[in-house]
Amino acid sequence: MRSIEVGIVILIITGAFILASSFAVLPSPREASPMNLRQLALTTLQMLDAEGALSAVVFRDPSDSAWSELQIALSASLPPNIAYNLTVYEIRPNGSGRFVYIPVKTLSNAEGSLGVGSNYASYLMTSSNVTFRTTPEKIGEDVGGGTLYILNCSDAYGWWITGYTPFSLARDVARMLSPYFEATVFVQNTTQLGQILNGTSLQGETVQHAVVVNTVGEAVPIPQGYYMTQGYQSGSYAKYCWLLGQRVRQYNWTWVSIIGYPLYYVSNTYAFSTSHNGWGIYGMRRVGPAGLNAFLRGIDNQPYVYDGGWITGSPGVVYMTDEAKENSNYYGIYPAEYQTATRALPSWIQGTYHLTATAILYQQVGQWIPAATFRHQTSGALVAIGFTRPPDIRVTGLALLSYYHPRIYREEFKATNTSRLVILQLAQMGG
Repeated sequence: MRSIEVGIVILIITGAFILASSFAVLPSPREASPMNLRQLALTTLQMLDAEGALSAVVFRDPSDSAWSELQIALSASLPPNIAYNLTVYEIRPNGSGRFVYIPVKTLSNAEGSLGVGSNYASYLMTSSNVTFRTTPEKIGEDVGGGTLYILNCSDAYGWWITGYTPFSLARDVARMLSPYFEATVFVQNTTQLGQILNGTSLQGETVQHAVVVNTVGEAVPIPQGYYMTQGYQSGSYAKYCWLLGQRVRQYNWTWVSIIGYPLYYVSNTYAFSTSHNGWGIYGMRRVGPAGLNAFLRGIDNQPYVYDGGWITGSPGVVYMTDEAKENSNYYGIYPAEYQTATRALPSWIQGTYHLTATAILYQQVGQWIPAATFRHQTSGALVAIGFTRPPDIRVTGLALLSYYHPRIYREEFKATNTSRLVILQLAQMGG
């Protein structure tokens, strides 16, 4: 008896479920699993732009046959159950600081509105007719200078420029820095170096207030004649380095040492054809630490005294300062943010030789200043980059630009009809 009652209850429940199911309204597939129309519209526009189909057409005349090709590409990019409406607008300023949007062309596979279930994405296009140009301020123009001398002496060898030649470094310096100077002059041999040391221009350029970049690394070219005879004393050419310091002071030059220990060797392939630097490189003579010491005495207008004491330090890995990072972004020059410094100058030279360390590129470690411009309080400056080889010439460029900090003037030239707004509206058809 109880089994019959249980069976009747089961039949009643089953019948009620079947009856209720027959009257239930199931959601359409579109409602159960809706398509993200906005995302589909955006990715479709991005794909058409990446393929070149969009940018090649939207700036053309509305009657151009290329619009038909764009519509074919658009239809092929969308599922067959998607209705679309693509409208292109021209963007024009109205003279009061605002913009007006003027319809140019519409492509659609539907009649009338796509309805409230539709969604859209917008895409801004810029014509290739828009040109941006930058005009840098010229270094030294306010003091009547503006000359960049690059030592590219064919009769001098380089040292500690592993992987490069003086010529390749000179070329890279010119490409990077020439826009910032009134004149860029390659000093092609030691004879020409002697000319500018005597205050004689090579191409009508201004000698005073110039920048001199020594691309031969730890060596420095030495002219024959006066500077070789007057620069030699007691078996050393350290006095020549003192004369260089004197000229830097006299002409208010900025002397740039791109790597290692500044002025450690002197080089002249003809005068030293039978002499070598101690490492088997003929055409070069070792000066040692006395070269830098003499140069610093020269720029400070102290009398020449031979001093062979080593003064640089090796703080190891050093990291770029925040200010240098800002300048790196401003000028678009990106050396490595960390370097290995083995020839960093000590901070005490500032007091001894009346110098001020400015435009410090990499953080000072204790008393060691790895890369900076040491400006004399009266006249002249030394850019010393005390890193280990090989040289990163981008550090040289950033050092000079950080020191002088020329402004970059940005200009924009526009033709008419250079901006278009593309709106793609999508709707799903069917159930």
